[in-house]
Amino acid sequence: MGQINLARVDDRLIHGKVMQKWTKGLGTNSVYVVDNATAADDFMKSVYVSTNSTGGLKIKVYSTKEVGEEWQKNQFGDDKVLIVFKNVKEVKESLDNGLKLDELCVGGAAKKPGTVEKPIPDVSLTAEDQQTIKAIADEGVKVYFQSVPESKRVDYKG
Repeated sequence: MGQINLARVDDRLIHGKVMQKWTKGLGTNSVYVVDNATAADDFMKSVYVSTNSTGGLKIKVYSTKEVGEEWQKNQFGDDKVLIVFKNVKEVKESLDNGLKLDELCVGGAAKKPGTVEKPIPDVSLTAEDQQTIKAIADEGVKVYFQSVPESKRVDYKG
């Protein structure tokens, strides 16, 4: 059975902070990108998947439906996974599609119109994001905010 080493929301998906900071020290051998738009775009999907050769990690791209199905099928096989979601809405959709998470790190959400809360410097949330995070936490997922492993972890208090 596979293992989810980290589930993270980061609107930039795969970038240096994710690949260099978060995959190290966890025994991670795979990064799963969960983003409906990327999963539906064959070119972008191939760009992400091709990055595995540079870091030695397997990269897979899933829609929220596909990641739920993959978890239900075999709990990700032998992969030790860092899952990176584009946004909290797609985390909730993935849970609704059968993915199981114990914890969720929200670490990268750029400021956008309608932002009303900024729990840490790298995370800006809309009212809708806050409602979605509450719904995720209400399902028993421990949610926290943290930019990089060495930064302070701020637990969601609902």
